[in-house]
Amino acid sequence: MLRAYHRLVVEPLRALLAEPRPPGPPARNRRDLLLAAALLVAVAVEGLVRTGLPDRAATVIMTAALVPTLLWRRERPLLTVVVVFGVSWVFPLLIGHQPELVSGAFVLLLAYAVVRWGSGREIVAGTVLILVKIAATARGADLVAGLLVMTAVFALAAAMRYRSRLRVREVDQVKLLERERLARDLHDTVAHHVSAMAIRAQAGIAVSRTSPEAAVDALRVIEAEAVRALGEMRTMVRALRGGDPAELTPSPAIADLAALAGPSPEGPEVTVAIDGELGDLSPAVGTAIFRLAQESVTNARRHGRHATRIAVRVSADAATVRLCVTDDGDGGTVRGGGFGLAGMRERAELLGGVCEAGPAAGRGWTVTAVLPRGLA
Repeated sequence: MLRAYHRLVVEPLRALLAEPRPPGPPARNRRDLLLAAALLVAVAVEGLVRTGLPDRAATVIMTAALVPTLLWRRERPLLTVVVVFGVSWVFPLLIGHQPELVSGAFVLLLAYAVVRWGSGREIVAGTVLILVKIAATARGADLVAGLLVMTAVFALAAAMRYRSRLRVREVDQVKLLERERLARDLHDTVAHHVSAMAIRAQAGIAVSRTSPEAAVDALRVIEAEAVRALGEMRTMVRALRGGDPAELTPSPAIADLAALAGPSPEGPEVTVAIDGELGDLSPAVGTAIFRLAQESVTNARRHGRHATRIAVRVSADAATVRLCVTDDGDGGTVRGGGFGLAGMRERAELLGGVCEAGPAAGRGWTVTAVLPRGLA
């Protein structure tokens, strides 16, 4: 019994008391001023035209004096509740009756604000004060109605608070996914150029003493790769900053695989073969095939010891597109690893496909990816 009480009451109460204020409450704005002005007018009009209102002047003055507290309901929710409900509790002791202006219902906004914008401790203190005030000043049907109305207000505020928290979590999740996507793109694009620069630098060092011209050629290649990498980095930075429009460069597609083909000073020659009808391929799948092929070629050049050729083959049928990248270098059980292969597998899985990499039978390394033609 005690354990159930602790689980059902004590633990939720502790969690509520530890609840911080929601981030980023809206700042005071023109609508708040208009609301306060409209309520002041409503209080004045009701005080003038309503008949049978005891202590008319005192009631109108007290209610009007409390209206400006609305301007601080988000910044100081508990303080406004203490002021308004405290005054409305003490004031009847001075004038002998409870003020009953219909326009005084604005206090419901303060009850809403303490649950919507307060911390856990402020919520507990504010709701207790409000409920105790209602219980002490109302009787019979008025007590039941007051408790029901306040319960509905608290429930609405809690629902809006929870909805806002879910929205923040969704935004954070989107940001996380975007960072992961950028990490994959950085690895697939910039790392490709950096790898080519490193390989070419090693070749330049090796021939610098016997062939200075070849070393100069290596420096030119390094310069060109550095310029390309810098351009892609600037494009990504502009996209991240958001203030400047990113370049509207089309995403790479199957047709861009031809850029990978041919001899290269960074490593073995690359051949590209494409079979099947790929005209109606989903753009996302086309980009993924290119990125997977680009990363596979980069890995083969970087890790394929004694490789003399790299073959890229893309084939398609009615349902899937298949990519196969092979080289004839030393196989081995592990090649590279790290974020590259993990990112390749994740990219394929996000599109409903698979990507596998491993040593080929006999010699070399093979990367195989199978993706659906379109997105479901």
